[in-house]
Amino acid sequence: MDHSCSSLKADVTCNKPELVLTILHFNDVYEVEARPEEPVGGAASLTSVLYKNEMLSFSPTRFATALKKFQLLNPFVVFSGDCLSPSLLSTVTKGKHMVDVLNKLGVHCAVYGNHEFDFGVDHLEEQTKTMTFPWLLSNVYDRFTSETLGHGVVSTVLEWNGLKIGVMGLAEEEWLDSLGTVDKKDLDYIDYVETADHLSAELRDKGANLVIALTHMRWRNDIRLALESKGLDLILGGHDHEYGVLEVNGILIVKSGSEFRYLSKIDVVMDQDGEFEYSCEKIVIMKDLQEDAEIKNIIRGYTDNMRHMLGELLCHIEVPLDGRYTSVRRAECNLGNLVTNAMLEATHAEVALLNSGTLRSDRLHPAGPLTMHDLLQILPIRDPVLVVEATGQQILEGLENGVSNYPALDGRFPQVSGIQFGFDPNGKPGHRVIAETVKIQGKSLDRDRKYRVAMKEFLTKGKDGYTMFSGCPHKQDIENAQILSTILINHFESGQIVRGMKKWRSGHRMGLIKVSCSPSLKGEEVGLAVVPGVEGRIFQVHPEGQPEADGQAETDGQPETEGPPETEGPPEPEGPPETKGQPETEGQQWAGLF
Repeated sequence: MDHSCSSLKADVTCNKPELVLTILHFNDVYEVEARPEEPVGGAASLTSVLYKNEMLSFSPTRFATALKKFQLLNPFVVFSGDCLSPSLLSTVTKGKHMVDVLNKLGVHCAVYGNHEFDFGVDHLEEQTKTMTFPWLLSNVYDRFTSETLGHGVVSTVLEWNGLKIGVMGLAEEEWLDSLGTVDKKDLDYIDYVETADHLSAELRDKGANLVIALTHMRWRNDIRLALESKGLDLILGGHDHEYGVLEVNGILIVKSGSEFRYLSKIDVVMDQDGEFEYSCEKIVIMKDLQEDAEIKNIIRGYTDNMRHMLGELLCHIEVPLDGRYTSVRRAECNLGNLVTNAMLEATHAEVALLNSGTLRSDRLHPAGPLTMHDLLQILPIRDPVLVVEATGQQILEGLENGVSNYPALDGRFPQVSGIQFGFDPNGKPGHRVIAETVKIQGKSLDRDRKYRVAMKEFLTKGKDGYTMFSGCPHKQDIENAQILSTILINHFESGQIVRGMKKWRSGHRMGLIKVSCSPSLKGEEVGLAVVPGVEGRIFQVHPEGQPEADGQAETDGQPETEGPPETEGPPEPEGPPETKGQPETEGQQWAGLF
């Protein structure tokens, strides 16, 4: 049976002898601005400083207004995860603005989603301390503490309208693999059906009249939970972003869309025999709803303080970071190595491939303090990072595409990690990469083998000429993808922890790649470099001479180096180079903040 959300019914009806409880449910909220099309959603709109091409004025919350319409019913408000990230504003606030928003909305309990961990366990626990409601997580345990991950509440019984409501929070195993700041091997996972059965019985023993599972997992897992568990009354889920309601095995499963566009009103009624029955009404958040000034003021407070937040120190760098187009679009550079190393750290892929058009600052960032402002100059696009399964042949074709327009300042030129290769700059485009020089994790390329490759969603769509990756299987869903700028923030935070500059309470952080004797190998440890140098990952091979590598000192057995192209001072302004076909970048930008 096809259980796609588009086929699910939005309303389940029943007789309503006596209304005993109204539940308001929502899930997966990221951006707080209203959309231009209906349903507009939005907790509030950001000021126009966040947008280069679309001027949106402040508008207060419509979602809050919808919630307030039901206050006379004394509703039980629940949230099924994902709010702290990813969004434009959370890149700067690390989700702190959502703490105030959800507190003001009057949420009574919630379950952790995967994106709650985007900025690390320590940060999450700092935020939950300031929230006015409990966060649940019942079936994922931290091996460092022997308690639930993020110290989520295992279960709770809340008294509401004379009822005792038992609540648990369940996660699927699949999204544990997507956590960039937590290594799955440091966790103990318990099957959600087993957990539900155990906790349902426990909650009934504590007098619960109604047992609800708040979940953050895919439809197939919620359906399995309904089919196989014993003792649940309702499953209120998240993780999927399309609205849907389904009754399975007598249990109502509700998912309320995303982005404050929808709200589910679930009425619990008691029949003459004392049995509970349920109905669900889909509330669509349209722009004709009156806007709420309190949420508007919360968001205004953060956006007005944006410039101050952009001054947050991320890292002290000991060497200049070369983001000049004349460097990043023609040769390996330390900025490209930094970003692609972080991509490997966050995704545990074997190879990271980045089109250099991603790096937008076009300047040499001096040694010293690197701030959030600097990072968002370098990475102004909100780029999700995915892991795809690509053959060695596809990787080779990708490298050929990357160097095909050299020496033009083309944004398709690659920056890489986990791989090294040489190319003949004078060769025919499409035949420039010397296949024998390509090594992945220190081993020669196997054209038939499948490798895990981290890249932006942009490249998985075949943009910038990388059409060979458009059909590659994704190892994760786009909803689980980490945002590239967030990956860099976590990289710098891990560096601070390793250097003893930041306290490390939870024991969890994003791993850091160690310097290796081989530019394509991350296993043989020599030392730690938060900002790597130029290592000979990309080098030029001239048929009648010795190989040349950009920026690496000459060593026995290593390619000869020549460093970044010489310039006298900053390069002359020339704007983004032209590319053929699709535009070089896409997505929302931070233009206007700087």
